[in-house]
Amino acid sequence: MSAHPTPPTLTDDPVDGRGVTIRGHLPGDAQGSFEQSQDPASQAWTTVPVPYSMDDARLFVGEIMPRGWAFDSEWGFAVEYDGRYAGTVSLRNEGQGRGEIAYGSHPWVRGTGVMERALRLLLDWGFAQRDLQTVIWWAHRGNWASRRLAWRLGFSVEGTVRRWTPQRGELIDSWVGTLLRDDPREPRSTWLENPVVEGEGVRLRPFTDADLPRLVGGLGDPDTQYWLAFMPRDPGETEARQYLATVQERLATAHTITWAFSATDADELLGVVGLYQLVEGREAEVGYWTHPAARGRGLTTRATGLAIRHAFESLGLDRLSGHASVPNVASRRILEAHGMHPTGVQRRAARTGDGSLVDLAGYDLLAEEFATSRR
Repeated sequence: MSAHPTPPTLTDDPVDGRGVTIRGHLPGDAQGSFEQSQDPASQAWTTVPVPYSMDDARLFVGEIMPRGWAFDSEWGFAVEYDGRYAGTVSLRNEGQGRGEIAYGSHPWVRGTGVMERALRLLLDWGFAQRDLQTVIWWAHRGNWASRRLAWRLGFSVEGTVRRWTPQRGELIDSWVGTLLRDDPREPRSTWLENPVVEGEGVRLRPFTDADLPRLVGGLGDPDTQYWLAFMPRDPGETEARQYLATVQERLATAHTITWAFSATDADELLGVVGLYQLVEGREAEVGYWTHPAARGRGLTTRATGLAIRHAFESLGLDRLSGHASVPNVASRRILEAHGMHPTGVQRRAARTGDGSLVDLAGYDLLAEEFATSRR
């Protein structure tokens, strides 16, 4: 049993007059733990029992967390902010200078930065006071909130481990990452943003789950299936969710910014536009597809124009490229409408949905050409 089973109380520098505190759990934290564990996100991404009762909450704060300190197996802290319970953070002792980080927030503090501040206190303490050398992070694949928080703290994402994390009788695919004692506590890579961009009656915006039915319809449209052979065949909700997961993964790995686009007076998805294979500060490829209900209205042309403007004016790129199958006249016209210059034709370089090989036309646009066209 540890000679020092009582957790310390640690508080960071106040922001707007309010500090974040991590401390040992108290009986009064049971209500907050109960509330947090009713939250659908908490149930989806953690191993919290379902259903979760007040007795479970009392057991957690009164026995499970103190037991970790007593046996030196897990150093768990309650997070307190503005006088209220805000969640739990912990380091599980893996021995030989290794620890596993774990955290869960009460819904009332999500999006406030409180958990990041709490975890910085925890990591500083773990490296300094417990002589940790490596901290490992695990999260269910798809838990973007956890991954983004780990990214902000400086964790590197090492990859995906298939069917590894147990949860209620299942083995879940999991992400894994590490933070070493001497690593900077800051992001190690770029996480791209896809901000809302508006103009000419069109809005580029991030995707939401409400887009799933329209995604299924758009991805499965015969024209989309024919010209974009890399799209999933016969897509349903599963394929649409995987599409959204890929969008998030490409943002997280600085690969591609992909927007849904809609009219400014409605939020219904009308198509997709993206800046693909982005080389930061240098170049990207613009691409797009249109929901069948939006064709013939010039919406994709306008949406593509907004993406091009964002590429040059906000991202400061030097060059944009674009490609379209030579027989796909409608797609080529969109690129040409924005002054993109033909760079040549690659013979039989694209495959259509029925397996045919067709020529692929290339285009590009330089930053100075875009600037001249805006005068």
